[in-house]
Amino acid sequence: RFAVSVGYWKDPYIQYFVRQAKERKAPEINRGKLIRYYARVHGVSYLIQAFLKKTECNCQIVNLGAGMDTLFWRLKDENLLPRKYFEVDFPMIVARKIHNIKSKPPLSKPIMESHSGDSLLIDSHSLDSSRYSLVGADLRFSSDLEEKLKKHNLDTHLPTLLVAECVLVYMTPQQSANLLKWAASTFPVAMFINYEQVNMTDRFGQIMIENLQRRQCNLAGVEVCRSLDSQKERLLLNGWEAAHAIDMMKVYSFLPQADVKRIEGLEFLDEKELFEQLMQHYCICWASKDSSNL
Repeated sequence: RFAVSVGYWKDPYIQYFVRQAKERKAPEINRGKLIRYYARVHGVSYLIQAFLKKTECNCQIVNLGAGMDTLFWRLKDENLLPRKYFEVDFPMIVARKIHNIKSKPPLSKPIMESHSGDSLLIDSHSLDSSRYSLVGADLRFSSDLEEKLKKHNLDTHLPTLLVAECVLVYMTPQQSANLLKWAASTFPVAMFINYEQVNMTDRFGQIMIENLQRRQCNLAGVEVCRSLDSQKERLLLNGWEAAHAIDMMKVYSFLPQADVKRIEGLEFLDEKELFEQLMQHYCICWASKDSSNL
């Protein structure tokens, strides 16, 4: 929310999910982190839009561990909604999101506007309309996840884009492998986008892990984050036909240079070396299965 409020990118909906502090003070986020968020948002968005254009929106998106993400509303504004958009997270998170949607018309109105057919289903842990579904489930149990998604009209024959941002790293390697395998075996035409840590065996990576552990945050799947190759290998070993991985420094170099110049002018970036190290320790990976040659 802070990054949006100072102009890194536009998101008119994040304000309805994240409370603004009473005084408008910058949170303890260094400048390098804000640029990493900017690169992440634009990098992931680039891949999502490419998928939507290739399929002409005749597809579905499953956002895994979606949290308070606002992508559904932003896609609706851009007239890029897929046939159906699913979000999955722990029931407790989903309940909080449903409460926000029900109590804030700028969030509920777009769902109602895009809905057609029978009455909209909503209870404390799930919401289902014809174009948007919010599902409370634990991603570590694929059969439970599939059952709940199908109840909300998941169509396994539609081209499907699955997105996981900083999600797989919190699961054990076996649990994330099961999820990736389930996705690859369920959809004949699909793409998987994963954003998370990489190069975690060097000194900088070890310091990142220690800092997180001090905050009681355990990266259960960090061993898969050894390198870009280990990230690609995981995808290929679990049923995906093609896989790619690039670190965030590379993503940053691909972004439109005029916009990069603009955001670099927002605040002074003092520790360039630290920024580059941080960017080299996160990556975007994407994999595909393409039986109809999209």
